[in-house]
Amino acid sequence: MATLPPPKTIEFPADSLEKQVYNIANDLKEFLPIESDRNRLGYMLFKYVNKEGDEPSVMVKSGKFTIQGTTKEELAELIAEKLKSVKLPETEA
Repeated sequence: MATLPPPKTIEFPADSLEKQVYNIANDLKEFLPIESDRNRLGYMLFKYVNKEGDEPSVMVKSGKFTIQGTTKEELAELIAEKLKSVKLPETEA
């Protein structure tokens, strides 16, 4: 039995909405030490900016994240502040 190399991963462009919100989640590594928590937060942020998800204060409370070094309220405020830097794509009318 041979071990095959892992499949190639195609990265999102740096200016894509997905990359921006997942980068916000990855920037919180010191407060969210578990990678799967950061991935889950990135997905929740993506849903939020697409107007399908909850706001950051609800996300942090319902996300069941392992948080260290800060409180849930401070983390929610930090996420909300970082979301202001997200450049939303132009929508066609």
